[in-house]
Amino acid sequence: MRCYETFELSFQGEAPKGSHAEVALSAVFTCGEKNWTVKGFYAGNNTYKVRFLPQIEGEYTWKVSGVVEKEGRETCTETESHGMVKAEGNHFVYQDGSKYLPFGTTIYALAHQPETLIDQTMETLKQAPFNKVRHCVFPKHYDYNHNDPEFYPFEKKEDGSWDVHHPCFAYWDHLEGVIRRLEEMGIESDLILFHAYDRWGFSSLPIEEAKVYLDYLMRRLSAIPCIWWSMANEYDIMFNYTMEDWYEIEKTICENDPYHHLLSNHNCLRYYDHSREAITHCSMQTIAVHKGDEWQARYKKPVIFDEFCYEGNIQHEWGNISGFEMTNRFWKICTKGAYGTHGETFYSDDEVLWWSKGGVLKGESPKRIAYLKDFLYSLPSCLEPWDEPVWEEQDEMYDSKEENPFIKLIKSLNPEEKETWKFKGGECGGHCGEEVFLKYFGIQCAAVASIKLPKDHKYKVEMIDVWEMTRKTLIEEASGSTALELPGKEGIAVLATKIA
Repeated sequence: MRCYETFELSFQGEAPKGSHAEVALSAVFTCGEKNWTVKGFYAGNNTYKVRFLPQIEGEYTWKVSGVVEKEGRETCTETESHGMVKAEGNHFVYQDGSKYLPFGTTIYALAHQPETLIDQTMETLKQAPFNKVRHCVFPKHYDYNHNDPEFYPFEKKEDGSWDVHHPCFAYWDHLEGVIRRLEEMGIESDLILFHAYDRWGFSSLPIEEAKVYLDYLMRRLSAIPCIWWSMANEYDIMFNYTMEDWYEIEKTICENDPYHHLLSNHNCLRYYDHSREAITHCSMQTIAVHKGDEWQARYKKPVIFDEFCYEGNIQHEWGNISGFEMTNRFWKICTKGAYGTHGETFYSDDEVLWWSKGGVLKGESPKRIAYLKDFLYSLPSCLEPWDEPVWEEQDEMYDSKEENPFIKLIKSLNPEEKETWKFKGGECGGHCGEEVFLKYFGIQCAAVASIKLPKDHKYKVEMIDVWEMTRKTLIEEASGSTALELPGKEGIAVLATKIA
């Protein structure tokens, strides 16, 4: 047994006579004064399993009861694993305390593709910057996504409906294999538990059957450290479920996950209530990428823009932004201390589009996202939103007795008006205390500009071209309001690093 790594006990026994999902099998793991109770599951082939994710090092005793009665003792040693990702304030961190900055991508139907395509996708991901993948438990039916998978999560009843009490073990073994392959590359699985893009009937499971499915899923997968739970992709277009049903789904997940993995719910048009205690972070679909700081302030939780359009060229307006615009939106999001998720939808005659099936990446943004990722990991801490100060400096056209009316107007704005003004400006800012200030100009093409730095410190000022992925020094030593000479093109960021 190793800390933060899945520990598994396996036992042989007769197959359950009733439900294969809700078997009477549980275990208690004890280390010192701490106890964890976990449910076991039937894995097929007369095999029962209990999985546990050790949270601390030490001597453990375990006792299995139910259809299997066993007990034993294990020593839990240190590990090289970072453990699960947890929310900490407006950011994320691994259990061992090391930094985790989510740079995700979306491959909805990854686990439902032929093995050769999955292999190709995994090879692509080895060279890509992404450390989180959004993918689905259930197969997906939508444009460019019409193939049937080899396996489904459940067996069928005689009347053709799904039997949630009889999981298809080949499917679950296959899904676990995909998750484990991602884990080996340091990639988190943001696992989507429900979605509406369906022709098989999974999106219309009655709520009680949905709870049976969730119970079995938690028994099998909750001891895997690299998993996040996304309750749904676009929960608000799953009209079979009421809001009370979603709260019941949320409750079922929490009650059956002993380790409290990250939990979110992704929207189409109507945002989920991110203030709910069980929700660990905000998973947003919107092009309003300037609002990250507003939601951080409101919810006191990390914000991930999990969908803000895809780089590509298909007919849908959400699937044909340029590589520059994808890169631009990532910088706008991340400069304010929020996080983004990439997606790609380039037309292909064989209907293999990355956003749903994987394959190979064709776009121009991934290497720019990699550059941004390396840059953010190099900073001394996570970025926080920075509202560049507006100082009471007089313009040349006003004498010392008359205040600049623009500054006077800004002072009088209410919070909503200030947000509108900031958005019109287009630029955004972030900082790491007084150590680092970052100002991103987005689509502005300024040849001259300024940055207002603390007056009591000295800073080295550099210019970053986010498209060319270059960085050059503008000023060796600066403080206070500092004039900048810029190239007059879009995609320019200015970085000020404290030197004294």
